[in-house]
Amino acid sequence: MTNFTIHTHDTAPEGSRETLQGVQQAYGFLPNLMATFAESPATVEAYAVLSGIFEKSGFTPTEQQIVLMTNNRLNNCTYCMAAHTTISKMQNVPEDVIKALRTGAPLADPRLEALRTFAAKVNQNRGFVDEADLEAFLAVGYTKANILEVIVGTGLKVLSNYTNHIANTPVDNAFRANAWSANKPEAA
Repeated sequence: MTNFTIHTHDTAPEGSRETLQGVQQAYGFLPNLMATFAESPATVEAYAVLSGIFEKSGFTPTEQQIVLMTNNRLNNCTYCMAAHTTISKMQNVPEDVIKALRTGAPLADPRLEALRTFAAKVNQNRGFVDEADLEAFLAVGYTKANILEVIVGTGLKVLSNYTNHIANTPVDNAFRANAWSANKPEAA
């Protein structure tokens, strides 16, 4: 089995250290995902930069988490579901929304449900969505820019979810209270 190093600032390649320092300052600790990404300076920087770009999207924090957690669940990423459940709670995402995202249940709010459904279709169909899917998304007030921003969020989750699958990244203590598995998605 190939083992990946969970780097510290001292063990990380020189090209990763500045990004790790910024992450540590922002979170107060170095998440295992970022410490694993650090193996590749390009990857750790790509994730940090793309995260910042996605935060500038036209989506609210709740909408951002809908895109991210929908992808996490569909990609069966235990690390990211635990992490984003924790982040969602910190961002005051409503508890019923968090629970639905963890289980794949429909959201009560029709606009948010349209976002969840569209994000799921982008993921499941690898971007090949029907015109009806686009029209349904736009009909609830989202824009063409939002369509592209769902793709940005999906790309962000490809980076993290796939890395976690390959590296078997352990869930940080800070996220363990919100552990998730596809077999017990409601636990948190």
